[in-house]
Amino acid sequence: MDTSDPNISFYQGGVCNHCNDYESVHKKEIYNGTEGESKLRESLDAIKNAGKGKEYDCVLGLSGGVDSTYVAYLARQYGLRPLVVHLDNGWNSELAVNNIKQVIKKLKFDYMAIVIDWEEFRDIQLAYLKASVIDIEAITDHAIIAALHKVAAENKVKYIVSGSNLVTEAILPSAWIHNKMDGTNVKAIHKEYGTKPLKTYPIMDVVKHQYYQRVLKITTIPILDYIPYIKEEVKQLITDKLKWRDYGGKHYESIFTRFYQGYILPTKFGVDKRRAHLSTLICSEQITREEALEELKAPIYNLEQLAMDKEFVLKKFGFTEQEFKEIMDLPVRRHRDFATASTIYDQHPILKIFKPLRQLLKGR
Repeated sequence: MDTSDPNISFYQGGVCNHCNDYESVHKKEIYNGTEGESKLRESLDAIKNAGKGKEYDCVLGLSGGVDSTYVAYLARQYGLRPLVVHLDNGWNSELAVNNIKQVIKKLKFDYMAIVIDWEEFRDIQLAYLKASVIDIEAITDHAIIAALHKVAAENKVKYIVSGSNLVTEAILPSAWIHNKMDGTNVKAIHKEYGTKPLKTYPIMDVVKHQYYQRVLKITTIPILDYIPYIKEEVKQLITDKLKWRDYGGKHYESIFTRFYQGYILPTKFGVDKRRAHLSTLICSEQITREEALEELKAPIYNLEQLAMDKEFVLKKFGFTEQEFKEIMDLPVRRHRDFATASTIYDQHPILKIFKPLRQLLKGR
């Protein structure tokens, strides 16, 4: 890590606050040995018991990437009966589509694709680009979370099995992202810069989220935090068992994500997300610091791939080179320059009395 995270602190020996947090906080949420086995068995029993007499006992989001593919494989090994859900925002790479097809074919799970109208999703992405905020991917992440909760509620399912995990994702500076649950921020940015009504885009505001969690008792299980998770070994396993094919980078199953992380983030915001991803792998002892530094010497983007992706992205958005340059040259703004779930609670005369919910949202 470096000072591209404006809030970073370095201590003795060059160790930063993110590594300290991993050791003191995140490690406690990663279960190993008998404790992990107990946590896993407890979770599996809860899922299966809640699903008795129902067509499905859980909902599982599938992107075609490593984490979600492995979770789908484990669901079959553990005897779960998931409804597998994929959110299609119009940016899937051909490789990701093929990976999803292979997983469903091999594991024989029921599958549902939730397709967002492209013109609508394009309008939201353009709004975020014009707003000049850093976490453009928040709109996809939010839609996935909202869609999974909606599908779970519709199917009377109590559990969502997630591929999110701490051993590969724990380190991610707050200055680089925004709260993925913040539907208020999505609506505020779209209201200012968007032009189309949101009809097919899944959105979840604070009230709906609390309804799903507190009334319907829908719970998300981060199953990969309960088992040993060595990423390179998992890649080999799903390649052998499911004919999965690697796409070359974290979350690069999406063409836009590849372009965003490989070009927009470093060029406009000065952020190389590889630093966070590699730092997490160092902390979880999957690679050495020397190996990570060597990997950082390589270009973020293959120049030939960058040229192809840039041409594709600009054409899909309808940008000229000059229009895209003007977007890239806009002054950077904060997500908090627009309404957020936190500000709604702070300002609303009735909602602000609900202190527990305000604490839940504080700092997100």
